[in-house]
Amino acid sequence: MQTAEAFLTAAGTGDMATLQGLMADDFVWRNEGDKALPWIGTWEGKDTVLTAFLPAFGAGLTTTSWTTDYAMAAGNQAVFIGTMSATANASGGETGTFSWAVRVHVEDGFVKSWNWFEDSYAVSKAYHAAE
Repeated sequence: MQTAEAFLTAAGTGDMATLQGLMADDFVWRNEGDKALPWIGTWEGKDTVLTAFLPAFGAGLTTTSWTTDYAMAAGNQAVFIGTMSATANASGGETGTFSWAVRVHVEDGFVKSWNWFEDSYAVSKAYHAAE
């Protein structure tokens, strides 16, 4: 749980050094949702996540609020649930507050995978607001 919480905090605050230090080399980041958004999909490998996914996500959305309301762990899996809101940078569209959840898999002190679930309709609607 400690490694998963540290990773969640680093992801939420944009602490790239901590994220990089906690990722396994074969790390996988999964985001479900509208495939028209450039950061949606499965991103495999630490280098790919750091050089392709995170820049695409950061260019696409600015988080405007964030809470973590629940945290649970069993074995090498942790789950966090909370709420957030964001602005789509290109369109200026607002998501409003929505729920999110993430499943984090940790092995040998490193995060192996991060499976992110959000209100993808709210995010897609904000992203496409200018269309």
